[in-house]
Amino acid sequence: MTDDLETAAPPGGASGRHRSAGSSRRRRTGRDSQPERDKKGAFFRELAVLAGLVLVLTALLRGLVFEAYVIPSGSMENTLQVGDKILVNKLSYRFGDIERGDVVVFDGTGSFTPEVKSDDDANPVVEAAQWVWHLFGGTPANEEDFVKRIVGVGGDKVECRRTTTGFAMFVNGTRLDEDSYLYPDNKPCEQEFKGDRAIVVPKGRLWVMGDHRALSADSREHVDDGHLGTVHEDAVIGRGFAVVWPTRHWRTLPTPGTFEQRQLRGAAVDGLLTESGHGSPAATFAAALVGVGVVRGLRGRWRQDPLLPR
Repeated sequence: MTDDLETAAPPGGASGRHRSAGSSRRRRTGRDSQPERDKKGAFFRELAVLAGLVLVLTALLRGLVFEAYVIPSGSMENTLQVGDKILVNKLSYRFGDIERGDVVVFDGTGSFTPEVKSDDDANPVVEAAQWVWHLFGGTPANEEDFVKRIVGVGGDKVECRRTTTGFAMFVNGTRLDEDSYLYPDNKPCEQEFKGDRAIVVPKGRLWVMGDHRALSADSREHVDDGHLGTVHEDAVIGRGFAVVWPTRHWRTLPTPGTFEQRQLRGAAVDGLLTESGHGSPAATFAAALVGVGVVRGLRGRWRQDPLLPR
């Protein structure tokens, strides 16, 4: 009798306590899961907002400051290869002057025609890479956009002159040493542009050439177009300052040293004033002193990167 009482499970005894504890745990678990779900939801909402902000900022930067371009032709080889992706600074010339030696992208509408493309343009791999680049915000250069190097600015006298070693480019009577960036075995130029006369670049316009001179359809091809083959400064979209893809081509695009010659700077100021028909000797002196000796000198130091070979 006693044994039966000791072994029998009373109503609401141990089994009831187990059920009660399990229900309590389930209730507690249910109460705790709601805050955790709220935390996860808040995290994903914040992540979505952050992603949206990144997209907006990227669009603003792309539209106002930087633009990415795919190089479609070989006219700038070997500085730029077919399929290279370059970043263009669209604000460079809002706060400074366009300078000789700069690599620029410009709109050739009304002045240039589509240039001859190299055989690599038909490469399906290159075309696929360009499509993906455009999908993620890159801009393939179209038939009206060109990338060239600035050789002469307003007031410069540009000429292809015969020398003892062959034809060479001269700006304001100073020979350019172009070996560092010209395509291998290319000549700087092969004939005079206008007989034995130099091209005087009109004020506000630019003389541009490709680094692959044998392939590039540049200012030389448009000498008789009414503007002496030059491009208006307002047509410049921006300055190319870096190659960002493919990774093996990563580098900046500094100004070649030959364009830093002092003779070019001094002669350009005098030539510009003479061609425009303005300026007294005092004004010429002031322009040379302030515009060249101070502003250009400071800008030259700011733009040089001592860590990069030039």
